[in-house]
Amino acid sequence: MADKKVLIADDSQLFCRIAGEIVDSAEGFCSCASAGSAYDARDKIEKLKPDLIILDIEMPRMNGLHFLEQLIPQYAVPVIVCSGTSEYAAAAFEAGAADFIVKPVGGGSYESFKAQLKQSLKLALNLKCVKCNGKYFTLRTENAVPDRRIIAVAGSTGSTEVLPELLRGLGSSPPPVAVVLHMPEGYTGMYAKWLNGETSLTVTEASHGLYLETGMVVIAQGNRHMRVFRDEKGYFVSCDKGSRVSGHCPSADVLFESVAHCAGRNAVGVILTGMGSDGAKGLKLMKDAGAYNIGQSRDSCVVYGMPKAAFELGAVDKQAAPEDIAAEINLRLNA
Repeated sequence: MADKKVLIADDSQLFCRIAGEIVDSAEGFCSCASAGSAYDARDKIEKLKPDLIILDIEMPRMNGLHFLEQLIPQYAVPVIVCSGTSEYAAAAFEAGAADFIVKPVGGGSYESFKAQLKQSLKLALNLKCVKCNGKYFTLRTENAVPDRRIIAVAGSTGSTEVLPELLRGLGSSPPPVAVVLHMPEGYTGMYAKWLNGETSLTVTEASHGLYLETGMVVIAQGNRHMRVFRDEKGYFVSCDKGSRVSGHCPSADVLFESVAHCAGRNAVGVILTGMGSDGAKGLKLMKDAGAYNIGQSRDSCVVYGMPKAAFELGAVDKQAAPEDIAAEINLRLNA
């Protein structure tokens, strides 16, 4: 599959060179051109048809925000806005940006910027739509259809310590992993960011309409139910506020039930340590639809509540300790 073409629009030649080197080092992407102004960018977009754009705000003749407002309705291409200050972030998202990143100030922040930009490239191409001045526009992305397989994981007390070990054991390119943990609002984003640095996978907090891809882990937002759906482009998630299900929001039952409907036998379900019975009914629906399910073993659990309820309901095919769960998943995926 050909690399995704990225156009860099910035009046700083130094930044264009730095951003271009980062893009070229990101797997699946290549910098196709740079542009020093909005007008130059417009001409190169017409000619080169880039898959994604990195856009500065302060440029000669027309600033990046005004250009973005004109660009999205006409081309609907994912745009990552990069600026020297965070004060423009809200305005950039309102104008239709897929993401906003603050440029590095001094050598100390370069590595952080590099990691942010490489992750943003991947995530931007999986966005279903953006909102530009109050109107929604479907993005023209042409990703290959992802793997039909998917891994769904849920847990509560003690599961935040188990999940990193599980993910590290899956290798660098497993099928998409959808995760529900019983964490409060505000903490899931921080946990996803921390987890992203602990594994070779792309870990992110869920956002409405986000398409999943190989090597991606999506963590449900606190206080929002996450469901998985599938269309011709692959799996994507929804994030909705709602009443607690099985005592929780997000709920493992909600996630597992959605995976049962959209993935069937192409799914692997995992239920980790946690209090209560959330996830048992949904995992049983997955099993009935043909999925293979793994429960964390009694002796290895901080609280053998969720895995026990699922096992007693007949929803679990195999019980395993944390260090063995990834191996069990890989055996199933390679069967």
